[in-house]
Amino acid sequence: MLRFGPDTCPVVVAALPLFEEANRTRAFVVTILRALAERGIAGALPDLPGQGESLAPTDTVRLAHLRDAFAAATRHVGGPAYALGIRSGALLDATATLGGRWHFTPSTGADLLRELERLRQAGGGDAYGGNHLSPVLLGELPTAGIAALSRTIYLESDARPADRHVPGAPLWRRSEPDNNPALAASLAEDIAAWVRACES
Repeated sequence: MLRFGPDTCPVVVAALPLFEEANRTRAFVVTILRALAERGIAGALPDLPGQGESLAPTDTVRLAHLRDAFAAATRHVGGPAYALGIRSGALLDATATLGGRWHFTPSTGADLLRELERLRQAGGGDAYGGNHLSPVLLGELPTAGIAALSRTIYLESDARPADRHVPGAPLWRRSEPDNNPALAASLAEDIAAWVRACES
């Protein structure tokens, strides 16, 4: 788990998108967490099963494993925790005890499954963007939803209802990992204000 900012709580715990989108957005999420640290808000980025330094093969991962691991990470920070979910990362905070949930362009399980099927068809094989996934996980996705009572932010190009729309391009659509420090700073400002409001 990467930690950012002060040792005090509350702590914003980030959940990256699942699978290939995690690689494209990790630097962006780290930039958000560093910007939060500059604003006096602590942050954490855990490696969940099948992500980053995790030794768990992607074809053994289930949704419950990911949710349990995220909940454990929020307990590990030792105080009030808030979730920062990006894209399908918003699926992972459902069972955690949190002060609040902040989601950027959240994807439902059905959304993720459609994207995975597109990747599999484009690759012409059984892998999903280079990942071998469990049929159990794939079967869980159609009904996997996002926890209610979250602050939701979308890009201006997305017409879905949200608490706020922001300018920017979808980094998860890029062919290579990329970053947007200006957008990260804007989102960090929003998160910091939201956490302080929740804590007051």
